[in-house]
Amino acid sequence: MDLIEPARTDRGPAATTAEGGGAPGGAGGRPRRLSYYTRQLFRLFELHIPPGGRILEVGVRDAGDLLASLKPGEGVGVDADEAVIREAQARHPGLTFVHAPLDRFDLGPRRFDFIIVSTALATAEDVQSLFARVGHACRADTRIVIAYHNALWEPLLKLATRVGLRKRTGEQNWLSLHDLSNLAYLAGLEIIRKSGEVLMPAPIPLLAGLMNRFVARFWPFGHLGLVQVLVARAVAAPPELRAPRVSVVIPTRNERGNIEAAIQRTPEMGAGTEIIFVDGNSTDGTADEIEAQIAARPQRNMKLIPQGDGRGKGDAVRKGFAAATGDILMILDADLTVPPELLPRFVEAITSGRGEFINGTRLVYPMEDQAMRFLNKLGNRFFSMVFTWLLSQPLRDTLCGTKVLSKKNYDTIAANRHFFGDFDPFGDFDLLLGAAKANLKIVEIPVRYKARTYGTTNISRFRHGWLLLKMSWFAFWRLKLR
Repeated sequence: MDLIEPARTDRGPAATTAEGGGAPGGAGGRPRRLSYYTRQLFRLFELHIPPGGRILEVGVRDAGDLLASLKPGEGVGVDADEAVIREAQARHPGLTFVHAPLDRFDLGPRRFDFIIVSTALATAEDVQSLFARVGHACRADTRIVIAYHNALWEPLLKLATRVGLRKRTGEQNWLSLHDLSNLAYLAGLEIIRKSGEVLMPAPIPLLAGLMNRFVARFWPFGHLGLVQVLVARAVAAPPELRAPRVSVVIPTRNERGNIEAAIQRTPEMGAGTEIIFVDGNSTDGTADEIEAQIAARPQRNMKLIPQGDGRGKGDAVRKGFAAATGDILMILDADLTVPPELLPRFVEAITSGRGEFINGTRLVYPMEDQAMRFLNKLGNRFFSMVFTWLLSQPLRDTLCGTKVLSKKNYDTIAANRHFFGDFDPFGDFDLLLGAAKANLKIVEIPVRYKARTYGTTNISRFRHGWLLLKMSWFAFWRLKLR
């Protein structure tokens, strides 16, 4: 599948990673010149796989150089070709390489954070069985990164082989995106996101970068990329969430009249539910009402956190999540426009393994009169289309306040917040972008949106709409132009 270029003396960052450093234990080996296409492929894997994890490569690529370039804490490669295993082990003694059939390998109880599947798909006799073996090496939070050549390129690649621009290979599988998705599904794997990459596999100055980093992001060019990248997971219920403790964070600002109803209507869930109010310097006595309700209901696990100098719902949510002790974290808007009685559905979606980031959507069912103004509804639909494209996962309502995820996955998002920066006063985009960066499975639960019965909204349509546009542009820059 590699395109071969003339020898190059200028070697990009990805090329230098093949010099054997990647893994603990002193991996070694002579520097290798990597083709432009191979460097692009390495870059794509690096976008999805952070260093330091436990990584399995099924079908060893470039004598183990790809695996080493990802700098795993523990790296294991499996291949059916004994010569490939010998060369990879010699080049990278700090990694582990196993000689085994790719559709029957068994690594015992080992489980990995990330699994790479690339070259194995070209020659595998039974791709469904290969995917099934990959599933056995997964935990519920394992991400599988699949990169494979686009079947649309078959005539061009065969021509490149005939004229000597590409390595001569034996018969290969030419699998469409539908084929890959179907085979993964049959093996119990679920595709989370997919993209087409590398429109131009030759290193033509300026043009290659423009085509691969920018043009490939837009329809229909993404469907024409040489490489199809899929991120998948094994569908399984997380064992640590069988009897979860649940934390419900309720940001408040001038919501005194909604506090008692919020407590009464929030059900006990899982092994126990704590309610955390984060008050943003209310002037209508909201904090006093919360304290009175806490004192009157000692049987409920509740606390009040003053937001202090922080501003915006996003800051309040982060402070609430930092104080939470639950295994599952939830946001409930204090205006109660999303009924608290629906919260158990969100918990069940996570504990069953159907989703990892559960987002409410208000745009499926009819709304009560005055629940959402026309321009707000128009803006919500616009941003849902933008974010469906940005995140490569379908979203109908980016700004619904009810969002639910596990504490473990939130910690991952928080640890990677520097990638996007702390720029979102609402908290919705911060969490959605972080979930997409972590390749979490996003699931939406339709809710019936109710009209507010107390207080007024804190949203300014035009000022905040402009801010959301700026955040969308920043997300495009960070997620798409990579």
